[in-house]
Amino acid sequence: MVGGVAVAAEARKSTRFGRRCAATLVTLLATLAPLAQAFAPAEEERLRARVEALVAEPRIATTVVADPWLLAQLYAERQFQPAWTNETALRELVDALGRAAERHGLNPADFHLEVMREALDAGLQRLCCAELDMLATDAVARLMFQLTSGKLDPESFHASWNFRRAAAGESPAQLVEALLIAEDLPAALEALAPQTPAYRGLVDALAWHRRLAAAGGWPSVADGPTLRAGERDPRVGELRRRLAASEDLTGADAELKGPDAEFFDGPLDAAVRRFQARHGLAVDGLVGPRTLAALNVPVAARIDQLRVNLERHRWLGDEPDGRYLLVNIASYRVVLVEAGEVTWETRAVVGLPYRQTPVFRADMRYLVFNPTWTVPPVILARDLLPELRRDPAVLERRNMEVLDLEGRRVDPAEIDWAQARPGRFPYLLRQRPGPDNALGRVKFMYPNPWHVYMHDTPHRDLFGHTERTFSSGCVRLEQPLELAERLLAATAWDRAAIAAVLAEGRPRTVHLPEPVPVLTIYATAVTEAGRVLFLPDVYARDARILASLDAPPVAQSSVEREGPEGAVFGE
Repeated sequence: MVGGVAVAAEARKSTRFGRRCAATLVTLLATLAPLAQAFAPAEEERLRARVEALVAEPRIATTVVADPWLLAQLYAERQFQPAWTNETALRELVDALGRAAERHGLNPADFHLEVMREALDAGLQRLCCAELDMLATDAVARLMFQLTSGKLDPESFHASWNFRRAAAGESPAQLVEALLIAEDLPAALEALAPQTPAYRGLVDALAWHRRLAAAGGWPSVADGPTLRAGERDPRVGELRRRLAASEDLTGADAELKGPDAEFFDGPLDAAVRRFQARHGLAVDGLVGPRTLAALNVPVAARIDQLRVNLERHRWLGDEPDGRYLLVNIASYRVVLVEAGEVTWETRAVVGLPYRQTPVFRADMRYLVFNPTWTVPPVILARDLLPELRRDPAVLERRNMEVLDLEGRRVDPAEIDWAQARPGRFPYLLRQRPGPDNALGRVKFMYPNPWHVYMHDTPHRDLFGHTERTFSSGCVRLEQPLELAERLLAATAWDRAAIAAVLAEGRPRTVHLPEPVPVLTIYATAVTEAGRVLFLPDVYARDARILASLDAPPVAQSSVEREGPEGAVFGE
């Protein structure tokens, strides 16, 4: 399965990027001809034959190339002249590729580093010049793919994926040229990656955790009963050392030795709460089973978590211009971003693990006060029809009405509910506005194929839970009216106007002054205010991405592959 994911990923990258930039790369490489010694005719024939052979067997010295088709196009246009003849530049390139892989959480094996180093160290005796030339060109192409768009194909992990990156300001040819002539090669490589604060924060966090791992990591805390403030216990000393290693506990409080270190004092309680907040745990200062388990996750596992989320950010690219809403499913949180700064946030409820909120992008265009709720097909089939077969009075208790497919009201007493089945039910069920409406007082609409949107909820108690996976896919907001006020701030819809229409109790549609992008993502590691947050992987998605990141590279055929259709979600 991992191999299939990698194949689809590189294939899509090749189509989106390689096929589009082959001609420009050829143009660049042609400009390097004055730097190269012209091959003798026999050597040209050797390079031609070697390039053509890649189509049938995409390997050079046992290493797999990224895209034989791209290399064939490049070298054919160059009349099979070499692209790399400066040994010093080649060594700098190899070193820079290794550092970039380390810094951005990429797999060094993807860039042919070991083979190229061996060839250079052996004075090119173990690898002919033509093969080394092709490997170097292939490594640069793969580096550009991975830093600019990620190694993997996001549609292989999210059937709902519809994010589209804007075209880069520079052509791939210009990027390659910059790498070849840059005085500061590492800086040139850095410029290829996303430049958002979110991505840069994760890069810095990865470097910090790698340094910590090299120094031995952090100590573990032994199993035992719950630790709490005011207690004295040898395990408290272990807890203190553990929190000091991750810098949740700093200063003199981290330096305590002897008996004082084993007392659970106020500063240690505050450090535990900081740790819990950073790891998506209940912030109570108690070191129980869940907090203990998070404390004892090895540094290596956190490094892997950061690598996975760096890849997710490479899929997203740069953030939208202007104002947008960001929903992070894994953090149960919605934020409003304006001019690059978070100006508002609220807690959220997201989809159950078996009715997951999809990852996608859409534009919010309007909102509805006092909404009705039409029961979506999934909830109708799985939940409501089975209830109605047992007790048709559920409709009255929930303030619901029955409509035919043309929107006309139907008397529920005329329906044989005992025989009602999904696929053979020619009606719609709609809940009227009111205090018990599933959508609450307002819903925020951004049309999408999954029927997912944000809305209020009458179930306010759910926001008190640490893990909030309770919906059937939609995103429930703790402070929806605050969001409505902010989105309508430039209109006549002030707080008083909103209160007045809510008091009327009738549905009212209000269009936004301009569309607001809504980005629904899944990120289990993020950075805020200079600190990294490690969030629970509630949908169990990280392991598959990590395995694909670490999988050996495979050759691709530059064929576009479409992802499957997404499911339909509801409230």
